[in-house]
Amino acid sequence: MSNHSVQTVGKPGNKLKLILAVLAVVSGVVGFYFLSGQSGLLRSGPLVSGLVVATTLAWSSIQGREFLGFSKEAVRETKKVVWPKRKEAMHITAIVFAFVLVMATFLWGIDKILEVLLYDVILSWKQ
Repeated sequence: MSNHSVQTVGKPGNKLKLILAVLAVVSGVVGFYFLSGQSGLLRSGPLVSGLVVATTLAWSSIQGREFLGFSKEAVRETKKVVWPKRKEAMHITAIVFAFVLVMATFLWGIDKILEVLLYDVILSWKQ
């Protein structure tokens, strides 16, 4: 006996709504660039209206509401992040730069040692 999860199939209209939402955004962007010679307020009209239509269509679909819930949860989790103070950030940055400098010097030294071994000792080439 197997335990397979069963996914419910949504209405076929949901995919159509999302496709229309994408087309509304694309048409708004095309309208924005089509009116490139006009004033900024007139140019932004098609873009804003395309975004409003797309948001309305996406909101009316199941996937759109799930995405909105996901976005709200992501914002909520982002607010929980504890950012370091300026002094801590500068200290950590200095440590990273020092480490990078030490590693660069180390790798340069290894490269020079291998160069001497390969060209001078093994192949007997003099530069």
